Amino acid sequence: MTVHENIPNMRSETQQGKLAIADDVAMLRAAVDLTRDISAPDARIYWSDFLVSAVLGYAGLAVAIVAQSLPLALGGALIAMLALYRASSFIHELTHIRSGALHGFRMGWNVLVGIPLLIPSFLYENVHTLHHARTRYGTVDDPEYLPLALMKPWSLPVFLVVAMLAPVALILRFAVLAPLSLVVPSLRRMVVERYSALSINPAFRRRQPEGAFRRQWLWQETGASIWAIVMLGSVMVIGWRPLLVWVAVFSGTAVLNQLRTLVAHLWENEGGAITVTAQYLDSVNVPPPAVLAPLWAPVGLRYHALHHLLPSLPYHALGEAHRRMTASLGPQSTYQGASYSGLVPLVARLARSTMRSGGG
Repeated sequence: MTVHENIPNMRSETQQGKLAIADDVAMLRAAVDLTRDISAPDARIYWSDFLVSAVLGYAGLAVAIVAQSLPLALGGALIAMLALYRASSFIHELTHIRSGALHGFRMGWNVLVGIPLLIPSFLYENVHTLHHARTRYGTVDDPEYLPLALMKPWSLPVFLVVAMLAPVALILRFAVLAPLSLVVPSLRRMVVERYSALSINPAFRRRQPEGAFRRQWLWQETGASIWAIVMLGSVMVIGWRPLLVWVAVFSGTAVLNQLRTLVAHLWENEGGAITVTAQYLDSVNVPPPAVLAPLWAPVGLRYHALHHLLPSLPYHALGEAHRRMTASLGPQSTYQGASYSGLVPLVARLARSTMRSGGG
């Protein structure tokens, strides 16, 4: 597989250069033409993958809670972290699935994973799609973008530490702030605007939900609030260990996801609107033979750049789409400019960028 290091000057663009990158019309057309026959989500794949991941994750969590042997408890926790990370990653698919395409999947995901992990899908739906908007990507209006490559070196460890604290923050959000916001209107506005989105841009503010989405939001938030309160109350009955294990496992999944987010893009856009091709080249594919990618970038997230070309393509079709695009466009094409060899080189590249920029 050709990776970006083999393509001269593909990634040496300055911000001015990124703004000047024109769309590669041939690549954009090929992306659509080559994937028409694999664009429908397969319910059997979605449900089986999701359910197996959830069952395996909760089994590992149970082992971690009840095991008397430390190695066995750690093994269960590791399995739980990886499996629940995969199961929770389906929230990304929920934001792109067309209404009615997978009957009951949104409800099933929220009941089995979203609410128990305090990440109901309303936190991501109508947020992530803004990241794909042509005029929003990489701008101050993008909830999922920060120019990390242009920030100070200490911003990267802080980025990961924030994720480590996510379980505690979500318990506070659902067990305390949500109930209080029912009787304090000003707090409710703050909770909706600032604490109701899985985003990384601190300047992002959510709008008040409306219509059918508002009803989805309310039942999911109610379920998550009840569950958060039950978890806190459980320490009076069954002690602290189950809650602490849950927090530790969920913290591990959050850090792993944040690490994956850290390398999902090159984070080199400084705020101006750019073309779809420039967005693609600011994004990352980690295709085979990177064998560990399915663990840290599950459910198709290893093809994040390709996903930016084809946001509605189901995750199980991305591998085949990548093979077709590679065969059709060739090793020296623009398409290959978003392919990288693995997690460690990407993290190192980002770290070097922050050191060079010094936080511009």
